[in-house]
Amino acid sequence: MIVTLAIAVSTLSAFASDENVNQKVLEAFNTEFTSAKEVEWTVGTDYYKATFNYNGKYVFAFYNDNGELLGLTRYIQPADLPLALQNNLKKNYEGFWVSDLFESSKHNETNYYITLENADTKIVSLFPSELKTTSHCLIICLLYTSDAADE
Repeated sequence: MIVTLAIAVSTLSAFASDENVNQKVLEAFNTEFTSAKEVEWTVGTDYYKATFNYNGKYVFAFYNDNGELLGLTRYIQPADLPLALQNNLKKNYEGFWVSDLFESSKHNETNYYITLENADTKIVSLFPSELKTTSHCLIICLLYTSDAADE
């Protein structure tokens, strides 16, 4: 019972009501995302995160104390990727499937974080929207998920 209560209290404190969000942040958010629905706030040490529904998609907006938008992220489908990136993935990662994908936007720059997997390998990669060659891909982490990799 005490453990359940502790979990409930910590969960409630992780989300902030509008009263706990800096007024500058609320004004900036309400100006930028006038049609946002289902807005939930999380207050971090040096940031505010709004999770909300915008044009039918869930979006995450990050703000600093001054109400400056630090960046946006959203989950997307592979078909939503730019065509050049779709072609790059098809050509260079044959035999892999996309298991996780989100778009990150900051200061007019968009990047895509893509997790690719096959039976033995998981690759987490960062692709900029202006992909010119495969060398523009930054592989963040390569994980072997099979015992076959140890043989």
